[in-house]
Amino acid sequence: MQARLDETLRRGGTVCVPVGAIAQAWRSSRQFRLARLLKSRDIDIAIMTPNVARSVGVLCARTGHDDVIDVHVAICARERRHAVVTSDPDDLFRIDPGLLVIRV
Repeated sequence: MQARLDETLRRGGTVCVPVGAIAQAWRSSRQFRLARLLKSRDIDIAIMTPNVARSVGVLCARTGHDDVIDVHVAICARERRHAVVTSDPDDLFRIDPGLLVIRV
């Protein structure tokens, strides 16, 4: 993960993590890569404002997806034209089959 972050920043890119993913980083040890990534000061954190929450809820309803964190990740990636780095791309493809996903 650190090498990906370094390469992204070297190329002038940005990295954004939706705030809900931070909670997931500390819910179990399997999120250790994300937890390590979040320690970087080069990460932007996407908060969930009331308007964003409404957009997430609408997309959950439209796609039948019940994980608001996954949906927030997909919305953030689409808005910023970012790739999503994940170990579980199938859930994200159910939300938005056009997302660029990097499996870790």
